[in-house]
Amino acid sequence: MEERILIIEDEEKIARVLTLDLGHEGYQVHHVTNGREGWEAAKSEKWDLILLDIMLPELNGLEVLRRIRQIDQAVPIILLTARDSIPDKVSGLDYGANDYVTKPFSIEELLARIRGLLRLSRIVESSISPILQVGNLSVNTLTREVIREGQPIELTTKEYELLHFLIQNHGNVMSRERILSDVWGYEFVGDTNTVDVYIRYLRQKIDKDFEPKLIHTIRGVGYVLKDSTT
Repeated sequence: MEERILIIEDEEKIARVLTLDLGHEGYQVHHVTNGREGWEAAKSEKWDLILLDIMLPELNGLEVLRRIRQIDQAVPIILLTARDSIPDKVSGLDYGANDYVTKPFSIEELLARIRGLLRLSRIVESSISPILQVGNLSVNTLTREVIREGQPIELTTKEYELLHFLIQNHGNVMSRERILSDVWGYEFVGDTNTVDVYIRYLRQKIDKDFEPKLIHTIRGVGYVLKDSTT
């Protein structure tokens, strides 16, 4: 099966070259031109690798990267950076980028880096389970399937992102501010009541008809997902 690469790049000339060369190499390529479209594409479909420009309209590349890493720690991401953007490169690597290339770049070098990351990704994917589990609740991070006591549970995109964040941090108390920042992003216009509303939605689906209860309120602080029987 063809490996799928998402290109998030607003410079049409660069995007056109990348699309043609990657297509010629046998990859299935999809291109979007701004950060918001890139984020939507990244979270709604499965990609084998993402090429992400830092300087993007509507949503900058570092914010796109941060959001992606909240829901997917595995997909390889290569940043496309300007020559003088050392702080952005450092921030990108700190946020979870796997590599970066500096514009203007050699397409041969980029292709080699892509092959190397895809090869490593296949090795890692074959050795690590995509299943996150707490008690009798399991989340498949590849398919986004949520199952409790053998029953599939349908979640909206934001409910899934909230559950994914909580289960990644299971056993640790997360403040409302931390949840809002990590799940909704720092550009979100709203208050921490939004977190309470979505916690209520999530409880209705994963806790109401099951035992033991997994989502616990820590008064004055926030929430924690844990199996109190263990």
